[in-house]
Amino acid sequence: MGDMLRLRAADGHELGAYRAAPQGAPRGGIVVLQEIFGVNAHIRGVCDAFAAEGYVAIAPALFDRFVRDFESGYSPEEIATALAYLKSLDWDALMLDTRAAIDRVREETQAVALVGFCLGGSLAFLAATRLEGLDAAVCYYGGMIAKFADAKPLCPVMMHFGETDASIPMSNVETVRAARPDAVIHLYPAGHGFNRGAPGTPDAAQAAIAWERSLRFLAETGSAPR
Repeated sequence: MGDMLRLRAADGHELGAYRAAPQGAPRGGIVVLQEIFGVNAHIRGVCDAFAAEGYVAIAPALFDRFVRDFESGYSPEEIATALAYLKSLDWDALMLDTRAAIDRVREETQAVALVGFCLGGSLAFLAATRLEGLDAAVCYYGGMIAKFADAKPLCPVMMHFGETDASIPMSNVETVRAARPDAVIHLYPAGHGFNRGAPGTPDAAQAAIAWERSLRFLAETGSAPR
C-alpha cells in the first residue's frame, strides 16, 4: 500500500498524487499517468505493482485542476461523467503537472520513466517529445498519439495497442507506426483498456504479456539497472 502526497507545479497549482515505494533503495522511478478515470484503484494498483518490482512510482491527479480528488469506476454513467471532463483538459498544464511528478520522483532516484494509460498514454508520448531528461516512456492505448506523432521523442518509447480497440482504429496505429519508426509498437488481440482485465480473462493474459515487455524495456533503456 502506498500513500497520498501533494505536488506543486511550476505555475503554483497544487495537485494530489499517489506514491508507492519498494522496500529499500529504489532501482528506478516511474511516473504513472492516469486514464480519464482518475487515480483510481487500477492506477494505484499499477503503482503498487511497480513498487513490487523495485521502483518508486508516483501517479499525479491530473484532473485536480478542475475537479479535486476525482476517481471513477467503469459503469456507463461513470464513463459519461469522466468523458465530460475531457473538454477541460489543457495539454500545457498537463505538462506542468507531469513535470512536478517527475521532479518529485527525482528526489528519490535519478532514473525516471513515464508509463501512461489511455489519456495518460497519449500524455506520456507528448511529454516524451517535450520534457528533457526522461529515460523512457511506455504508452498504453493512447488514442491521441496519432495527432502528435510527427513530434520526435527525446527518449525511447514503447507503445501497446489493442487490435479490437473500438476507440483507436488500426489506421491510427499505422499512422503512428509510419511517423515513428523509432518507437517500439506492440499489438494485442484485445480491446481498449485491456490492462484492466480481470484475472483469468483474455485481456488479463494480454496485460501480463505487455507488462513483461514493459519491464524489459525499462531495464534495457536505463530506467533501471540491467
